[in-house]
Amino acid sequence: MADQIDQKPEIFELNNGSMQVKITNYGATITSLSLPDKKGKQADVVLGFDSVEPYVKGVAPYFGAIVGRVANRIKEGKFTLDGAEYALPINKPPNSLHGGFKGFDKMIWQVAEYKKGENPSITFKYHSHDGEEGYPGEVSVTATYTLTSSTTMRLDMEAVPENKPTPISLAQHTYWNLAGHNSGNILDNSIQIWGSHVTPVDQNTVPTGEIMPVKGTPFDFTTEKKIGASIHEVPGLGYDHNYVLDCGEEKSGLKHAAKLKDPSSSRVLNLWTDAPGMQFYTANYVNGVAGKGGAVYGKHSGVCLETQGFPNAINQPNFPSVVVRPGEKYKNTMLFEFSVE
Repeated sequence: MADQIDQKPEIFELNNGSMQVKITNYGATITSLSLPDKKGKQADVVLGFDSVEPYVKGVAPYFGAIVGRVANRIKEGKFTLDGAEYALPINKPPNSLHGGFKGFDKMIWQVAEYKKGENPSITFKYHSHDGEEGYPGEVSVTATYTLTSSTTMRLDMEAVPENKPTPISLAQHTYWNLAGHNSGNILDNSIQIWGSHVTPVDQNTVPTGEIMPVKGTPFDFTTEKKIGASIHEVPGLGYDHNYVLDCGEEKSGLKHAAKLKDPSSSRVLNLWTDAPGMQFYTANYVNGVAGKGGAVYGKHSGVCLETQGFPNAINQPNFPSVVVRPGEKYKNTMLFEFSVE
């Protein structure tokens, strides 16, 4: 435990000449990612801050962080596992969100390995103790970010419960704006989501348990569509919904989750994953956050594509289980493939 206490929050860089990614050990958080547009002009496409201080002070609405032990909402912060009842902190009333008041996004992770060169990578480790934020059992967590090609980043998240079964669902919570982090809202961006169903939510953004086809609804992104096209038809402030990912085309054992495209810069992000779901979130609650280089981020200033287990799955027997038992290993891999078209 001592090594976790001694470490201080720092920012590390992965650079392969065409792509530069900055990541801090505080929450294993991506603070910036710069890449060229169609004219070769570099821009940072990630919402965030210039230093680690605002992250540590809690200014970020999960900007760039890995969230856990369980991403997304758990209804009323309660669940039962193997007959035992657990109560979690209610940090987004009336629910528990993204692991509680001090989830994995607010922890200093240990830097286990840091490699430079053609395929630079950094591996973070975090040990979550029994009872942390109300969750049962000790869990060892690893996250490795690797630049696998000039325009591709891979994230491998793994977690191993050591002594008790526990729910685990990690998500990477970067807010993307492919035009550049300071370029206003993302409503003109188009997106295609390889999910023909969503899990509809109640008034507290918790899935009802239903699995609903998107066809004929404002949630239909099965073909490329502008994010802003039907956003006004969505109850609430915008999209904040879990898509059930289809099993279609695969790449390295990962399925195509989403394709995000910015018309002004022609930058494209193709996202691949092995997770069952993806939260599509349009930064509905971001309001006047003072970010990098004097930028101020407002509502819809970024888009999150959080591959995950389904929200509140621990309380929904018809959702894929997020319970991981000792002897098993949790995995969630994401492949971020950037291009211009």
